[in-house]
Amino acid sequence: MTTRMKNTHVLLILGAALAWAGHARAQAVTTPPASPAAASAVPAAPVPDAKTAYERARDTAAANYKAARVRCDSLSGNPHDVCEAEAKAERVRTEEEASAAYKNTLKAYTQARMRIADANHARDKARCGALAGNDRDVCIKQAKATLVAAQADATADRKMIEARSNAREDKLTAEYRVALQKCDAFAGAAKDQCVQAAKTAYGK
Repeated sequence: MTTRMKNTHVLLILGAALAWAGHARAQAVTTPPASPAAASAVPAAPVPDAKTAYERARDTAAANYKAARVRCDSLSGNPHDVCEAEAKAERVRTEEEASAAYKNTLKAYTQARMRIADANHARDKARCGALAGNDRDVCIKQAKATLVAAQADATADRKMIEARSNAREDKLTAEYRVALQKCDAFAGAAKDQCVQAAKTAYGK
C-alpha cells in the first residue's frame, strides 16, 4: 500500500473521530425538520444499520483475506511472507475502520489506528526480509520509526480532540449560565418557561 493510501486511511479515521466529537458535544445546535413536501420529493435510499454495515465489512474482509492467502500459497520464501503480511494488514485495516465506525467512540477510533499501525509494522518488517546487511538494519529501523510515529500521531490526535471537545463543552456551559441569568428578569411561570427553554436548548 502506498504512503498516500495509508495517509488517506488515517485521515478517514481521524475525520470520523472529529465528527464524533462534534456530534457528541454540539447539543445546543438543532436542525429544523424538512417539510413534508421536501421529504417526499426524493425517495430515501435504504441504508443498512450500523451493526449490519459492520458485519458486512467484517465478512468482506475475511473473504478477501482468504482469497489473498490462496494467492500467497503459490509463493515461497520472503515473497510468501510479504504477501501474507500485506493480506493481514489489509484485513486489519478494513475490520478496524468498520469497528470504529460501528462503536463510534473516540476510544474506538484511537484503538483502530493503533492496531492498523501494528499490522502495517509487521508488513513493513516482512518486506525488510528481502534485504541483507546494513540495508536490512536500516529498513527495520525505518519500520519501527514509522510505527512509533503512527502511534504518537494517534495519541496526539486523541488528546487534541478531547481538548477541543472539553473546550466546546465549557463554552456551552458558560452560555447556558448566561441564559439562566437572563431568566432572572422574569418571575413565576414566565421564569419557569425561560429556564426550561434554556435547558432544552443546551441539553441540560
